[in-house]
Amino acid sequence: MTDHAPLILVDGSSYLYRAFHALPPLTTSSGQPTGAVKGVLNMLKSLRKQYPKSPFAVVFDAKGPTFRDELFAEYKAQRPPMPDELRSQVEPLHASVRALGLPLLCIEGVEADDVIGTLARQSAAAGREVVISTGDKDMAQLVDAHITLVNTMTGTVMDIQGVHDKFGLGPELIIDYLALMGDKVDNIPGVPGVGEKTALGLLTGIGGGLDVLYANLEHVRELPIRGAKKLPEKLLEHKDMAYLSYELATIKIDVPLEVKVDELEPQAPDREALLTLYRELEFKTWLDELLRAQRSEEAGDERNAKGATLEESSETAAETPEAEVENDYQTILDQAGFDLWIDKLQQAELFAFDTETTSVHAQLAELVGVSLAVSPHEAAYIPLAHNYMGAPDQLDRETVLAALKPLLEDPDKPKVAQHAKYDINVLERCGIQVRGVRFDTMLESYVLDATATRHDMDSLALKYLGQSTTRFTDIAGKGAKQLTFDQIALEQAGPYAAEDADITLRLHQHLWPRLQAEPGLARVLQEIEIPLVPVLARIERNGALVDPKLLGVQSRELGEKMLDLQQQAYDLAGQEFNLGSPKQLGVILYEKQGLPVISKTAKGQPSTAESVLAELAEQGYELPQVIMQYRTVSKLKSTYTDRLPEQINPRTHRIHTSYHQAVTATGRLSSSDPNLQNIPIRTAEGRRIRQAFIAPEGYRLVAADYSQIELRIMAHLAQDPGLLEAFRNNLDVHKATAAEVFGVPLEEVSADQRRRSKAINFGLIYGMSAFGLAKQIDVDRKQAQEYIDRYFERYPGVLDYMERTRKQAAEQGYVETLFGRRLYLPEINAKNQAMRKGAERTAINAPMQGTAADIIKRAMLAVDAWLEESGLDARMVMQVHDELVLEVRDDQLDALSEGLRKHMSEAAELDVPLVVDVGVGDNWDQAH
Repeated sequence: MTDHAPLILVDGSSYLYRAFHALPPLTTSSGQPTGAVKGVLNMLKSLRKQYPKSPFAVVFDAKGPTFRDELFAEYKAQRPPMPDELRSQVEPLHASVRALGLPLLCIEGVEADDVIGTLARQSAAAGREVVISTGDKDMAQLVDAHITLVNTMTGTVMDIQGVHDKFGLGPELIIDYLALMGDKVDNIPGVPGVGEKTALGLLTGIGGGLDVLYANLEHVRELPIRGAKKLPEKLLEHKDMAYLSYELATIKIDVPLEVKVDELEPQAPDREALLTLYRELEFKTWLDELLRAQRSEEAGDERNAKGATLEESSETAAETPEAEVENDYQTILDQAGFDLWIDKLQQAELFAFDTETTSVHAQLAELVGVSLAVSPHEAAYIPLAHNYMGAPDQLDRETVLAALKPLLEDPDKPKVAQHAKYDINVLERCGIQVRGVRFDTMLESYVLDATATRHDMDSLALKYLGQSTTRFTDIAGKGAKQLTFDQIALEQAGPYAAEDADITLRLHQHLWPRLQAEPGLARVLQEIEIPLVPVLARIERNGALVDPKLLGVQSRELGEKMLDLQQQAYDLAGQEFNLGSPKQLGVILYEKQGLPVISKTAKGQPSTAESVLAELAEQGYELPQVIMQYRTVSKLKSTYTDRLPEQINPRTHRIHTSYHQAVTATGRLSSSDPNLQNIPIRTAEGRRIRQAFIAPEGYRLVAADYSQIELRIMAHLAQDPGLLEAFRNNLDVHKATAAEVFGVPLEEVSADQRRRSKAINFGLIYGMSAFGLAKQIDVDRKQAQEYIDRYFERYPGVLDYMERTRKQAAEQGYVETLFGRRLYLPEINAKNQAMRKGAERTAINAPMQGTAADIIKRAMLAVDAWLEESGLDARMVMQVHDELVLEVRDDQLDALSEGLRKHMSEAAELDVPLVVDVGVGDNWDQAH
């Protein structure tokens, strides 16, 4: 930050309203209003050009009441509600401001004026100049020798003299001026009958503000003001209202803010987010500017990579993009056209394919058509099941599938898809076992940079190809009237589907060279992610068997427990209240029961957040304990016992989750519909839900779980002799750590000491501070710090690893797993200390979490291949964290268990053994 550059504070709320009312209406082709967004963004872009080196903040009013509403119930009561056309623009504007890299502030309980006033006075007091960009006259009260107002819409600037010129008095009397005359817009009452001229005459005539005025009422009659003789009585009658108005009009300059002025440095714009927003808002000029810049940069990067000089790169960056190539998209409706495309596929070295279906859920979707691409901008759609009235006759479905089957099943014919797992599952139910998928553009993007962008086709096309794709809602509509793909007219469906295949092929041609330039990333893609696709598809198709009757029983029991806990809460509170209402709960806890206030909301109210209730519960207060139990039980009921029976597939009578490879930054898999990762294991209620996941008759469930895998990876990465020895000798690592930290023989370690050392072991992996550790193991902060210091004395390799990793991350901007997966850390060198520290914690933890994710994926590949060869009647049905769950026939339990241990423990070569715990049961809980 440049010390001499002024701080720029933008009154976003003021400009939002002014832009809405002052500028011509502007809407997208779908009718979404955008004029106010464009007006404010234009103003912000102009300001940034004018003050390129300045700290910057855009401040908006938060939703909800402020302290002024408590002072005066009618405050702003006459202001009409925000028009729907304006309300719909608030969120896109906020998103656009953030995407531009500008700090955005929205503080509950106060207005934007108060936040601006506080920051302005803090900065001015430190000697920095401040420019407030606003159209609000109330802000004139803030003007002083360091603070200036600028109205970007009109171009006017207002310093102290400017305030005198506009209002006839100085900034120090603006609040008094507003208090006397009131403000109709904000419904500040003022003194009845006192307008602008009278207020100005009173203040200048008496020579002071309200206090001076009321101390000299007898002199008011002498002032050359119309109606001066009656003014003293009127002022006296409404004195309370005048002072209330003064309070309402006063901008607060002491709002408690977490953000500091030196943290308001603008960041680099988020190009991907801006591309998405400009496309949605149809800001074509800005979109084209971004795309031209991106293409020019990429062209320059490619030239530089080939050894171009700096001068050549500059020339490339100045070039305009090539003219758009006309697309050859065909909808194939006859046998001759289809035969021609079969020939093209046979001759192609690689082709892209995509399916169009009736549902986003792969296990419920029915195939409607297939799209194919063999070269850029050339693609075809083959409709198979369109029900649109008036659609021409389609090719025979069985003939098409029979012709495509050998090509799609040929393992030696390379193919590329976007989210291939979905297509594989859909085609599997059509009798086609897809093989030879060498590339998946979603995974290519994910491996290239897991956090840089979303990995859906629309986002990738914008980022890498500079192309806005046709969205499904563009041809199918939205909401309840949205069509399924088989209902869409072919003249719309065909080009849309063909584009999907074409974009997939072109994305691959763009992404794969980038990965080839990073051999480690290419190996992650080719050796882990792509081979895993068919394995995950198979697990999804297998599904898990659940007992709906047992879930029904559990749901009723949880409902009864909720009622019981609700009654306990009523008894403890001494009255009935809504357990889901933070306001009512706050009254009970803090006003009636007088519990200590640990934390407050932004509005200054005592907090009832989960963390606060947990701390109160730890202190022994019963009602918070009961409320937390109630919330837990309620969530389990609504999320699992009520919902799981509804998710049973009517065709297979099983639950089929969807596994996601391209979501988490570290490489871990996630799941949805249902989310199997979040079913609790540490609570009795959670374990009961796991009991509903059962084995079919004649089979058992086997759960194989890595033991302390992240600690073992830590030992390998840190190469600490003490940790290596503990794992190599198969010691209880938590007891071994306790013996070292607490200085006692291994055999004398108590259960409490082991518990504390376990918290230290895992806490350090996740970057836990002494404060956090102190809370977890119930000691004071000093004692917790002593434990940490002693840990690092005994295991110096761990501290060396942490320091080495922080330094490496700061230098190269990323960290890697043992297998080359990369996690970029854009905030590792941030000026904001909290952001930087957070990135450092991630840098330390990510190699462990990411390596653990890679190991379980490699294990899945090994186990799947072994099962294929072994002939065992067994199948993987779930993957959760570091655990694989399989079904196996009763008489093959031993063979399966032995094979699982072998293949999972050999999934990686570490300097400590990988230990696999295997459990067996009739249900998931028993097996774990």
